[in-house]
Amino acid sequence: MAKRHTKTKVVYICDNVVPHEHRMGDRLLTSFAFNAGDGFVVQSRSVERDLLTLRPNARFAYVPHPLYNGFGSAVPVTEARAYLGISAPNVLLFFGYIRRYKGLSILLDALAHVANRLDVHLLIVGEFYEDESQYRAQIARLGLSGRVTVHSAYVPNEEVKYFFSAADAVILPYTSATQSGIAQIAFNFDIPVIATDVGGLAEIIRDGETGLLVPPANSTALAEQITEYFTAVDRSRMKMNVREEKKKYAWENLVGAIEKLGS
Repeated sequence: MAKRHTKTKVVYICDNVVPHEHRMGDRLLTSFAFNAGDGFVVQSRSVERDLLTLRPNARFAYVPHPLYNGFGSAVPVTEARAYLGISAPNVLLFFGYIRRYKGLSILLDALAHVANRLDVHLLIVGEFYEDESQYRAQIARLGLSGRVTVHSAYVPNEEVKYFFSAADAVILPYTSATQSGIAQIAFNFDIPVIATDVGGLAEIIRDGETGLLVPPANSTALAEQITEYFTAVDRSRMKMNVREEKKKYAWENLVGAIEKLGS
């Protein structure tokens, strides 16, 4: 309708082309919508491949997700942990909507292995898109009640900084992914990321430099990498690498791509 009898251009910004939870008619409806597109911004190479499957002749630009920098400045780690009531020396953050493909159950299994060796606390912060009780039951069954804080209530923007500032690393144990805006929040706060090697995550996280990558759906491998991070990694150097790396993810890159595709 926007294009009818006008010179309006339509540009899609594609976080995902195909939904993570597939439903009947997804591809048909997406193809129908994309027929009106004059240009597409893809935020990972896996999204690029999905786009070209539906629109082989698509005019597109590859621009990784810019930083999420609207949450204020970081606060000192001691202040952030005091605000959240955490006293553990090592803190992991799992942040964002909790859906099956995010791999939280795998992370909890991994944490049970790590907890036998290290004093680690996991912050789970996000809205549950499935039954929350199954995760709470898993936490109790694994004896992790004192090691895990679940914050499933809404988090105002001005409080986000406390969760990220309290963390030594953000953890993304996804079983599938295209890319993740959570990694870009972590980078905004100079926090390294431990993630599974799926979708576009490896395009953002340089293994051993700005974070660690592990095979998906493997709680043992994840436990080993968490232990490696807290016992053998030069975390100060990794944080410095993140500060340098995040310069690549300026919003100006996205704006420039939209302007070019819309011209």
